[in-house]
Amino acid sequence: MSDRRPTAEEAEEYVRGLLRFIGEDPDREGLVKTPSRVVRSFAEHYAGYNQTKEQALSTVFKEVAGYDELVLVSDIEVYSHCEHHMVPFVGKAHVAYIPNGQIVGLSKLARVVDVYAKRLQVQEKLTAQIAGALDEVLQPQGVAVVMQCQHFCMCYRGVKKPGSWTTTSRLLGCFLDDPTARMELLTLIGLPRAIGGQG
Repeated sequence: MSDRRPTAEEAEEYVRGLLRFIGEDPDREGLVKTPSRVVRSFAEHYAGYNQTKEQALSTVFKEVAGYDELVLVSDIEVYSHCEHHMVPFVGKAHVAYIPNGQIVGLSKLARVVDVYAKRLQVQEKLTAQIAGALDEVLQPQGVAVVMQCQHFCMCYRGVKKPGSWTTTSRLLGCFLDDPTARMELLTLIGLPRAIGGQG
């Protein structure tokens, strides 16, 4: 199998094949431009493959007046696609870290979420990748990522359980070792009993 990346024209032909597979006519009026639209939408849905954690976390500041307490950006909207069925899962990410001599621009925390969300994913891996990227690039005292998402592969296919939420977490450094830091985080995002044991 060749590793060559298909051209946009080849990708559009694959979409036409899928339309024929489901019993549609890709040449009918309403579908003539659908293959090109799908290919363009893929470029947006999966833009994370062309981005890196270093690019997302490029702006750091060292003049922080000794600040070494919790930094939390909560309710970051997440739009991703399940790698098993290529259907969406959507929700919120809560991203926190405790600085160790440097901080990052707040918008960069949302950007690093998108770097990994805009790929084919499972929520568990996505949570771990975001936390790992922050830990590697910023080298903080601790990192915490908590995600709450609804998966369309559960909502409208398979078991068909709309309204169900999946919560995942990855705690590193002092959030793992210090019950006080962990409880502060979980209280601020409204999940004091969701993870973290007895504290």
